[in-house]
Amino acid sequence: MGKIRLGIEEIKYMNLFETLTGARIKDCVQIQNAMGFLVTEGDMGLAIGKNGSNIEKVRQVIGKSVFVMEFSESPNNFIKNLFHPVRVRQVRIHELRNEKVADIDVDKRDRKRAIGQEGTRIKIAKEMSKRHYDIHNINIKVV
Repeated sequence: MGKIRLGIEEIKYMNLFETLTGARIKDCVQIQNAMGFLVTEGDMGLAIGKNGSNIEKVRQVIGKSVFVMEFSESPNNFIKNLFHPVRVRQVRIHELRNEKVADIDVDKRDRKRAIGQEGTRIKIAKEMSKRHYDIHNINIKVV
């Protein structure tokens, strides 16, 4: 894992998220009009809240789409968690031109959800995987 540099705005959003949900945040990424929050392993339930109430609170306060992902020490599980609740059938991490690449298999009906509106979810996932596991690209394959 390389050094992660956060700006003042990201730190502000992380503190806000932690205050509203009680979940501990490891990282935060802002892409377009969306925020991706990486919670500490085991804090996903706190982050979501009962029936998604905590995520909804965060959405209302910051006025952006919110994606919450759970950290994992295992790179394969980490990649799966980046796309939750989309069911990722398989993750394969390999080297391609001296860069790590992850290929994920998803059902045809889940492809749009894995990519997200205007590619937001996949962009957040790529940034998180690059920061935490030096994985430079994620390819979605339909099975």
